[in-house]
Amino acid sequence: MELMIPLKNQTGLPYYSQIYTYIKEEIKKGNLKPSTRLPSTRQLAEHLKISRSTTQMAYEQLLSEGYIEAVPYKGYYVLRIDGLVHTGQALLEKGSALINLNSTHSSTKPDWSVDFSPRGIDLCAFPFNTWRKISKNTLVDDNREMFVAGDPQGEVGFREAIRTYLHSARGVNCCSEQIIVGAGSEYMLMLLSQILSGDRVIAMENPTYKQAYRVFDSLKYQVVPIFMDQQGMDVGLLDESGADTAYVMPSHQYPTGIVMPVKRRQELLSWAYKKEGRYLIEDDYDSEFRYKGQPIPALQGMDQMDKVIYIGTFSKSIAPAIRVSYMVLPKSLLSVYQEKVSFYASTVSRIDQNILYQFMAEGHYERHLNRMRAVYKAKHDALITGLKPFESQFLIRGEYAGLHLLLTDQRGRTEEELIKKAAESNVKVYGMSGYFIHEEHNTYPPTIVLGFASLTEEEIAKGLLLLKKAWRVEDEKEGCCE
Repeated sequence: MELMIPLKNQTGLPYYSQIYTYIKEEIKKGNLKPSTRLPSTRQLAEHLKISRSTTQMAYEQLLSEGYIEAVPYKGYYVLRIDGLVHTGQALLEKGSALINLNSTHSSTKPDWSVDFSPRGIDLCAFPFNTWRKISKNTLVDDNREMFVAGDPQGEVGFREAIRTYLHSARGVNCCSEQIIVGAGSEYMLMLLSQILSGDRVIAMENPTYKQAYRVFDSLKYQVVPIFMDQQGMDVGLLDESGADTAYVMPSHQYPTGIVMPVKRRQELLSWAYKKEGRYLIEDDYDSEFRYKGQPIPALQGMDQMDKVIYIGTFSKSIAPAIRVSYMVLPKSLLSVYQEKVSFYASTVSRIDQNILYQFMAEGHYERHLNRMRAVYKAKHDALITGLKPFESQFLIRGEYAGLHLLLTDQRGRTEEELIKKAAESNVKVYGMSGYFIHEEHNTYPPTIVLGFASLTEEEIAKGLLLLKKAWRVEDEKEGCCE
């Protein structure tokens, strides 16, 4: 069959994205029936007068999401998607249940036209078809072993897959015995609290990831906020604080986006080496997404004296609902773990660990990361381009890494005023003030945090257009508000 796909140059969207969106919508509307044979990538490319690699990219995306299937020697066919609820949010099928992965708030949240949430991710590119196949294979042949208690630290094969990835991609030096798998970073921090001895004073970058602060606070730790300069946590202030543990995000600090240079990392390590019992907790939450230059190696890889506790997660790179994180303990603390808390059962089921293990071992995880880097870079670039008119009123920071940007006002407006004006245009934006441990420590000028991961490029453009009007940003060429 032929597909009459209206490709448009003026939209700014890549052709592969337009092809993917058109076919997906035709399938969801029922215009392309199940078992319908699609034209080959070569035929479609010839018909649309575009490169074959473009049509292949579109088909690969549809394959990974389970809208079509490739039958060897026959071609591509539309799959039946009856029973899936299309609410504009991605659904992940797991067993017989459908889990809404995009919903991180209650159903009573305001219905924003555009929500620039810095915590969202893009689930449209999730490889549902691959995940579904691995899930089925895991439960095939009455695999009873999956339903008995496993290794408290996490399955050995899974931990080895994590070790291999961390060593090659993040420069982390460890053995699989040092890795502990758990359900979320919050659990990792709670477990760590039982491993670290004594009444600790924990230093945190300010502003910081508030969820980590809430965990430390709930555990009755004394938390000391440490101001940052342009290179990250001020080590001089850290030294004066009386802290014996520092929680840092050197590869991409949240929310400031600061990438800590080597010299400052060395200073942090020197601080940890000066006294017995000092440790650095390295949260490497979204290091996979960097859009310029080489990835920044982990601080742990520089550590020569076993002082860095490394924490990572699959929440940003795969999906938040998977709830799988991991912690790399220094060897000196591993013995403490084994002595004091190794009786805790793993909080991640063997089934989920096996699915993730196969996902990594078969190369799907690496391919997914490469695909998501391309997806996020396109959105990042679209946001950067769309923010050009804003440069007369805002200082824009945080480019080239992560999933959000910062807009610092240069016109004397308050953060509250900017958020209120945006809300009046039905756009949700977030203020930097919400990331400070104590409100009185907020010395930042009014700054807005714009996340882009969960938005389409069309939604980004729509949101920026609404913000231009709300904040009265003038277009340089036209000299007036659009």
